[in-house]
This record gives sequence, C-alpha cells and structure tokens, in this order.
Amino acid sequence: MIGLGVGFGVPLLGLSAVFIVLKWKRDEQKKQRRKYFRDNHGILLEQLISLDENTSDKTKIFSLEDLEKATHNFDQTRILGRGGHGTVYKGILADQRVVAIKSSKAIKQSEIDQFINEVIILSHINHRNIVRLFGCCLETKVPLLVYDFVPNGSLYDILHSSSDSNFSLSWDECLRIALEVAGALCYLHSAASVLVFHRDVKSSNILLDANYTAKVSDFGASRVVPIDQTHVHTNVQGTFGYLDPEYYRTGQLNQKSDVYSFGVVLVELLIRKEPIFTTQSGSKQNLSSYFLCELKSRPIKEIVTAQIREEATEEEINSVAHLAEMCLRLQGEERPTMKQVEMTLHTLHAKRSKLSRVAQGDDQEIQQLLSSRDNAAPLAGCSLDQLSRRCYSLEQEFILSAEVPR
Repeated sequence: MIGLGVGFGVPLLGLSAVFIVLKWKRDEQKKQRRKYFRDNHGILLEQLISLDENTSDKTKIFSLEDLEKATHNFDQTRILGRGGHGTVYKGILADQRVVAIKSSKAIKQSEIDQFINEVIILSHINHRNIVRLFGCCLETKVPLLVYDFVPNGSLYDILHSSSDSNFSLSWDECLRIALEVAGALCYLHSAASVLVFHRDVKSSNILLDANYTAKVSDFGASRVVPIDQTHVHTNVQGTFGYLDPEYYRTGQLNQKSDVYSFGVVLVELLIRKEPIFTTQSGSKQNLSSYFLCELKSRPIKEIVTAQIREEATEEEINSVAHLAEMCLRLQGEERPTMKQVEMTLHTLHAKRSKLSRVAQGDDQEIQQLLSSRDNAAPLAGCSLDQLSRRCYSLEQEFILSAEVPR
C-alpha cells in the first residue's frame, strides 16, 4: 500500500506542481498584459471609441490572444516584410478577414499619447487609396496595428524585381498609380479633419491590391498637425534616397517634404532605378541627383527606360519629368503642392484615356468600313476625284475627332 501510494503520489504531486506553475505564469501574463493596456492608455482609447459613433463601427481594440491566433503566435512564416519602423505579419481573424499586423519597434513612453491620437485619426480616414485601419492591440509593450491586407505587394517590389519576372507595369498603370498616390497625399494634406504629414513616402509604402489599385501605407513616422499650423519641428525621420534635403537640414517638417519624396517615386516610375542604386563603376548613386544631373546634359527620352519610350508620348514623358523636377527642387517653397501635382497628373491621365478611347473607336470604325460589303459597291462606282474627296473627308473627320482640347 505504501509503495502504491508513493508510486501514485509522486506523479500526482509533479502534475500538481506543473499545473500550479502554469497557472501562475498565465496569471502573471494577464497582469502584464493589463499593465501594458493601462500604460498604453487603453481605457482612454476605449472611451474615445465608445463616444464616437463613426469610429466604433470601424476601429476595434483586439486582444493579444486574438492576434496570436491570427498569426500562429507570430510565426516567422507569416512575416510579410521588415522595415525601419517594425515587422508586418499576415493574419487571419476569427471572422476570416485577412489582415496585416504591424509590430512596431520600441518607442518612448512619451510617444504613446501620439500613438493613440494617430489611431483615432487613422480610424477617421476614409480614402480608397489609403490602407484601411481595422484597429489595434494595446496588450504588448509596443502597441500593434491591424490593417487591411493588400495582396499584390509594393510598388517597389514590382519596379525593382529581378529581370526574369514576366510582369511589369504599363505606362497607363504607372500614370494611374501616380495619380492615385497623389490624390491620397492631397487628401492627407488638405481634406482630412487635421493635417497629416506622412513623412515616409516611398515606393515600398505604396501597396497594390488585387486590381493593382494603389494603397498608401505605413503611418509609423507620420505626424499630425493642427489645421492652423503649416509645419512642425521634429527629429529627422525618413528613408535615405527619399528624404527631403531641406527637412534634413532644418528639422522643419511640412507638406512639401512629402512632395519631395513623391518626386523620387515619379523618377522611379520613369527610370526604374532604386532610390540609391549602384552605378557601373560600383559606386552608390542618389537617384534624384542622378536624374537632375542627366536632365542638364541630354534629352529626357534618352534617360527613361525603354518601355516608357515605347508606350508614352513625348509630351507625356516631358510633362512627368518636368513635374518630378519641380517636386525635387531644394527649396520647399519652389515645389508645387500635392493638389497641384494631382491636378497635373489628372490632366495627363484624362488626356491619355480620351486618346485611347478615340483610337479604339476609330479602329473599330475602320475595321467595320473595310469588312462591310455594303460600302464596297458605292465606292466601286465612284470616280477617282469623288473617291479622293471622300477619303479626304474621312481623314479630316478622324483628325478632328482625335484632337483634345489643351
């Protein structure tokens, strides 16, 4: 009996000890999560969300358990990318929504208030070309952000993928994407409830959805500014190659800093080189400096990539290159606003779309004319002079229909 008691008692005591230790660890984890939630002003955010009818439908405070299940405990295979501001994981929520979960790098406690403000503001942003924010998790030392998942990667990946890739963006798609990004930045600068300076505009932060519609993402470095202010002094943040030289020199951030970065993206679309690329001699070259220098020594058609020369008109190439040159001017006051940039790109895109529709319509008309037997008999009975006049009339009508008001 004693032997049996000892035989059963020892394992039972061991299991009890393991159970007690596990329960203690779970309790400690819950305490730590509650502490992080309070430190990250979770109670304040809950109150702000509950008081705002528009926000409560869109923004949710997720538990850490929700996001652990969505990412298989933040498995390495779920990593979508790593950047200067943190790591992004792909997750599937309980309601089957596919999301991108951003785990930011450590931030100072004094910046938590700014983070909460950004969550509230981003939850109010409703623009088709800005990645949608679903909510956040405050049960970790550094809060987690939950965004809509955008499946086709970034503009950077497509522009600078290896040469053996079979996919490339057409000139029409490049113009459209540039217009969509310009519209999103214009919205942030002037149409949102407060001014938002993105501060890290770059091709890797321009995501493309299933239809290759542009979605501006990563507001980790963004700054929110009251409507009555035009700039703010900050510690310099951004990505080399896209960073506004004036902002780098003065520490004064304004909307023209985003304009400069967007100008670099335009040059990427034209030249298909990375913002910091390696020359044939093996040295590192800044793309914006290279572009501005080359513009002074040779025609723009010799600088752009071969695909652009084939697909774009000379007027379009000159217009986009001139717009990029204006965005890249060293003095912010000499750069256009994002509204002016958007209007310029909208005019170019509309003109190209109209010419495309006219060309498609005329091609169909010509095919119908050539294939129609009904038209063959009258033409056969015409004299040479009548036939010439009729051909001239068709040609004149084609030219007039193809004209686009400037």
